[in-house]
Amino acid sequence: MIKKLFTLTGVLFSVVFFAQKTHAVTQGDTAYSISKKYGLSLDELFRLNPSIKEGKISIGDVLNVQASTSKQNAGPSLGTIIVQPKQTIYGLTKRFKISEQDLKKYNPQLETEGLKVGEQLSLPIDKIKKYAEPQEIVVQVASAKPSIIAPVTPKDEFVNYTVESGDTIFSLVQKFGSSIDELLAWNPNLSQGLKAGMSIRVKKIETAYKKKSGDVLGIVLMLPFGYNSNDTKYRNVSAEFLTGAQLAIERNAKRGQKLDVIVVDAGNEQSFKNSLSQINVNNTDLIIGPFFKSSVLEALEYVGDKKIPVVSPFANSEDLYDYNNLIIVEPNDKVYADKIADEIAKVYSNQKIYIVAGSTNTKAPYLQAQLQKGLKNPNIIIVSNAKDIVVDKNMMTGQPAPVIAVLADDQNAIGEDFSIRMQQISKEVVGNRAFSMYFVPSFEKKVDDLSQVNLVYLMDRKINTTGTFEKEILADFKKKYCKEPSKYAIIGFDVTNDILSRENSNGELFKKINEPQTQLATKFEFVKTKNNGAYINTGFRIVRLIP
Repeated sequence: MIKKLFTLTGVLFSVVFFAQKTHAVTQGDTAYSISKKYGLSLDELFRLNPSIKEGKISIGDVLNVQASTSKQNAGPSLGTIIVQPKQTIYGLTKRFKISEQDLKKYNPQLETEGLKVGEQLSLPIDKIKKYAEPQEIVVQVASAKPSIIAPVTPKDEFVNYTVESGDTIFSLVQKFGSSIDELLAWNPNLSQGLKAGMSIRVKKIETAYKKKSGDVLGIVLMLPFGYNSNDTKYRNVSAEFLTGAQLAIERNAKRGQKLDVIVVDAGNEQSFKNSLSQINVNNTDLIIGPFFKSSVLEALEYVGDKKIPVVSPFANSEDLYDYNNLIIVEPNDKVYADKIADEIAKVYSNQKIYIVAGSTNTKAPYLQAQLQKGLKNPNIIIVSNAKDIVVDKNMMTGQPAPVIAVLADDQNAIGEDFSIRMQQISKEVVGNRAFSMYFVPSFEKKVDDLSQVNLVYLMDRKINTTGTFEKEILADFKKKYCKEPSKYAIIGFDVTNDILSRENSNGELFKKINEPQTQLATKFEFVKTKNNGAYINTGFRIVRLIP
């Protein structure tokens, strides 16, 4: 992993206190000139003013700005970070390796106000240097004004790029994985504007991983066949996963791809280290598996600086996000919650919102928080069962009023109750709206009824049996195994076929990783979790039922 080095001049750091101010845009103002006037970085200005799109401002706009004054802190060990969108207290404690108690000790306001995007948090400076992303950092020395602090990057990590017609600062940030402030620090002339034909300095894009074994791709499948001698659950899952993976391997081999495949029994979490000894890192190009987070971490540590790509079919956790050779297949539940929150925002009109959480109540609180951020004073009620959804009453007339109901649990029984209850309340009052983070079988059984509440749901692991590609794969599977593919056979095929199909003619495995692809039942749309971090699948399909 490339280490981030930050220039920290001086010996005394200060805790920075900010007073909120506003600035009315006048003729001649630019986002850059305003940020410099108030001692902000561009990233900070954009975070304070989310309405600014690609840096475009208009005369008369009133922008939030922050003027800073410093107060010396007797303890030089604390620095400051800026809270980014979607960060949580739990996530920060895990990433910065501190306890929640210490985090709140450094930041007492968290006890009463919670975590807010754009606010500044105090953390031990050594933790910031080790774990923070560049755009998060605010470091200020005594008697010094805030300034852009860019990572110290060796000269050979830079290349020159010629600006093309249509390029913008934002498109360059996305293309080269640097922040706006980094680009400005490396290219001060950008403050005068971006023009086609000009040459700018950018960091080299990380080279895609190339296979070692000449024209043969060496693959290791790590499956927990021996997970537990008294429990055959994962043994059966592994066997089914392998049937799908084998079909994908044979399919790609027939198309000319040269593959050398080894299947390793990953044992259980206790014996996993022994199974790693079966992997020769000098001729392995790709590892698919293992299943469990602890095993994935051990596999990543085992391959070390060889940076062999590891594909995690199921494990998804924030403490995996620092590994840039990791590909995480299972989307985070937050991806689904964010999309449903966006869908609700499109139709919301002061309706009461019910979130059906099920018995675990693990996803509902995050969804509730996203709705509270995106909607104006929403009335949100979390219930464990859909039977608790009640038609609202108009406060002025006393007449029944429609509600919005959201399913935040993937259990079939909970989904069945949700479908039945939405069918019932649609007969009491019109205009109800239903949403679901997941697909459950009852949705297909009650299409006509659920279309009356305009059900919108996200779907994955579901085969479109009318598609040409899908028909071909299903026929091949049945011919080979004389049965229909199970859920885990489908996952095995989709994961293996997707990653093998991304290798290009030069043997580069990550070169095509950003291209969205849909396999038998899964959509793959990989994005970086952070600069130089893991790839995570954010793909899903959305279904809308219309009367």
